[in-house]
Amino acid sequence: MTGLVLTTLDWVPEFPRGFVRDLRVRWALEEASLPYTVATTPVGDAEARLPFQPFAQVPWLTDGDITLFETGAILLYLGEKSTALMPRDSAGRAKVLEWTFAALNSVEMPAVPWSLYKWADDETQSPGRAHLDRFLMGRLDRLEAVLAKREWLAGAFSVADIAMSDVLRQLETYGLFEDRPACRGYLARATARPAFKKAYADQIAHFEAADRERAKEERGT
Repeated sequence: MTGLVLTTLDWVPEFPRGFVRDLRVRWALEEASLPYTVATTPVGDAEARLPFQPFAQVPWLTDGDITLFETGAILLYLGEKSTALMPRDSAGRAKVLEWTFAALNSVEMPAVPWSLYKWADDETQSPGRAHLDRFLMGRLDRLEAVLAKREWLAGAFSVADIAMSDVLRQLETYGLFEDRPACRGYLARATARPAFKKAYADQIAHFEAADRERAKEERGT
């Protein structure tokens, strides 16, 4: 298999579909019109992933002799391949770098544990939980102030917006943007992009095809 190869899980249950992080890479590849193929790794075989991803996660990207894991690293690597993802001038590139790291550190850091509580329907209150709430809300308030003044984070649309908007998507269903219109509008603009829509549809189709294959195996056909 030659060219860019994106490896993701062969199947996941319905709940995480649309949020498996190969979506971020698919989105970037579609934005840049970079041809790629999709390979799979068995969902139940973590050992098979360890040579490529030391935490046994997905996705990873293969480009010839180069293999990268972590979506942030992959997005920046792809950004170097296309001005649709990252500008070439030093100042523009620096802005994309800082906002990509901001998405994955300043915002995703509190967003993930906060979301895990929600996904588990765990409403247990504690000092730590209250601190996490304040942590996330403070980050979103800061982001709201930034987005009130710009369409995209670093000038033109870039991998920074792919990272940030995908982080925000996991929070959308919990009403956190009702009083944050700039964040809400930003996320709507990002997810209205044709490249996002195709990436999302392709991921869903990938797992639905796996459903059909698993059903055939269960029937013994």
